[in-house]
Amino acid sequence: MHDQRLSLLLERTGVLAQDVGALLVRMQGQRLDVIRKELRDVVTAADLASERMVIDGLRGLTPDAAILSEEAGFSGPAEGPRWIIDPLDGTVNYASGLPWFSVTMAYQEEGRTVLGLTHAPLAGLVAHYADGGIATVNGAAAAVSGTRSLGDAVVSICLTSHYDTQEVQRTVDVIRCLSELCRGVRVMVSGGFEMSLVAAGQLDAFIGLKADIVSHAAAMPLVRAAGGRVTTVAGVDSVDADLEKIVSNGMIHEELLEAIRRA
Repeated sequence: MHDQRLSLLLERTGVLAQDVGALLVRMQGQRLDVIRKELRDVVTAADLASERMVIDGLRGLTPDAAILSEEAGFSGPAEGPRWIIDPLDGTVNYASGLPWFSVTMAYQEEGRTVLGLTHAPLAGLVAHYADGGIATVNGAAAAVSGTRSLGDAVVSICLTSHYDTQEVQRTVDVIRCLSELCRGVRVMVSGGFEMSLVAAGQLDAFIGLKADIVSHAAAMPLVRAAGGRVTTVAGVDSVDADLEKIVSNGMIHEELLEAIRRA
């Protein structure tokens, strides 16, 4: 039986995510000021505007909760519940006019995500998770694909502009290996969105070798509730702080891990 308190919070957070998504869609059609961050990564005016909107909205809903956000960092009490948010996951895509970006929010109590939401307005995806029984993508029950062989799998992998030379090489080696083993390898670079696609059965796996906490916290429990796995390359269940997020439908997981290790 799911927690009615969480259901209500998820409903209200969902409205906030829709509003933020609408703001992002409007702003994408305007001229954006793009500022360089680490290496070739960027931040835009839309990142900052959406972050302000999410933070203000969440403080209105849960005034006692801390908030960890990509640009603003951590604010609020060190103990107690907290939000982990990425108001614009996929900034480089967004700034280029591409649809692969999302708003992600995860609510944690006692260090565990009990509510997660990913909203990708132009890609047409809304994913909801609440501890105890809610795990949906676009209103349907989340369920991973039935693919049983890596040779039949479509896998996405993150190769982003803030990777250093060594991290790029590691990722390229994995891509080269998987290109010989999988049906297809895709690079989209919006982790919460891609993990939600795994939970919906539209992707068979997602690989993040340098996964930040803010983009992935919301979708990790969703994937697990849908029947999938989220581990490190060593095969240990990933936690928020882990850089490695190897996500799959579960059935191809060991085969996928072996391919990554071999690469």
